[in-house]
Amino acid sequence: MNNLKKILAGFALAGVIALNPVSADTASPLPSTMAWTSYPTSSANYAQLLALGNVLKKKFNVSVRVLPGDNDVSRMTPLRTGRVDLCGCGIASYYASEGVLLFADAAWGPQPVRVIRTSIADFGMGLVVAGDLEVKTPADLKGKKIAWVRGAPSLNLGTEAYLAFGGLSWDDVERVEFPGYNRSFDGIIQGLADAAFTMTSAPAPEQVAASPRGITWPELSPDDEEGWARMKNVAPYFQSHEVTSAAGGVVNKDHPHAFASYPYPVMVATRNYDSDIVYNLIKVIHEDYDEYKNDAPGATGYGIDSQNMFWVIPFHDAVVRYYKDIGIWTDEMQAHQDQLVRRQALLIKTWNAFVDDNPPSDQDQFREAWMQARATALEAEDMNPVFY
Repeated sequence: MNNLKKILAGFALAGVIALNPVSADTASPLPSTMAWTSYPTSSANYAQLLALGNVLKKKFNVSVRVLPGDNDVSRMTPLRTGRVDLCGCGIASYYASEGVLLFADAAWGPQPVRVIRTSIADFGMGLVVAGDLEVKTPADLKGKKIAWVRGAPSLNLGTEAYLAFGGLSWDDVERVEFPGYNRSFDGIIQGLADAAFTMTSAPAPEQVAASPRGITWPELSPDDEEGWARMKNVAPYFQSHEVTSAAGGVVNKDHPHAFASYPYPVMVATRNYDSDIVYNLIKVIHEDYDEYKNDAPGATGYGIDSQNMFWVIPFHDAVVRYYKDIGIWTDEMQAHQDQLVRRQALLIKTWNAFVDDNPPSDQDQFREAWMQARATALEAEDMNPVFY
């Protein structure tokens, strides 16, 4: 964390200097100013977007304002209202596209978000387990005490997905409730819990690793097809990932670990955001990768080899056009893209019909009725609702 703070401080200084570049290399194909939302200033996400912004300033004299937000609503509301161009979001971008969890609310509903670029870096996302237990795979978690965090559906869904990989559910473990993310790791150290969901390179698991209990990361074999099918049935945004950065000092580049992850951040715009701007932006992100890949933690994850072309949110049409122009877009990718676009359109159409049909005013009843309408519409088109 101290290293990240130093990097961010350096970027802040660089940002001031960059306000007066010597000259732009060429007439800018982008707006003179752009605004992006991100995670808080202490996050790798914020540092990565600053790194991209510095490249845009250097090459095209584009001033990028990165606006930190403390939660998903504060990051995505400006995107929805058009106050910002892009959001450096997390997995909430998928929940927004699906109209679920906090977006299953009368103020939201499914959102027409489209991916511009994602980052899959050297870390993973999943369950950290106390090292004094004989847990080698998720199946070994049966009967263990698993953290459940109040008000954190993405964490709890990730935990549920890991349990599903091992053929387990919440019924097979002891669910221990905690009021917050950090408290769940205190619980592991104190023996109140045995496992909690996190990023492998976050500070919290380092605290567990330094405790008398120690730390372990269960293995998720990429060859376990049934396990991955169960996991993706719960949370389809997970993907197999070879982790080389994790708390505890055992996992590193020389000793990679078979684990799971999903993109973070997910750079999204709205469906109707200017295609020319998106085309020129993805061109810079792709072609000038070497200019920023080492300038922020995790920025190497923006490389083309790290992109999942078969993920869960459709790409912006201009991104597809660019990938076609450089010859990396296939018929299989297009078929997947078309399916995601149809799904998103169906969800938005179903939402509009639902809210026009005088739904319940009570928040809980509204959410329950919407989720039922959503599931019915998706199942009628042979699409998996995933969320119920």
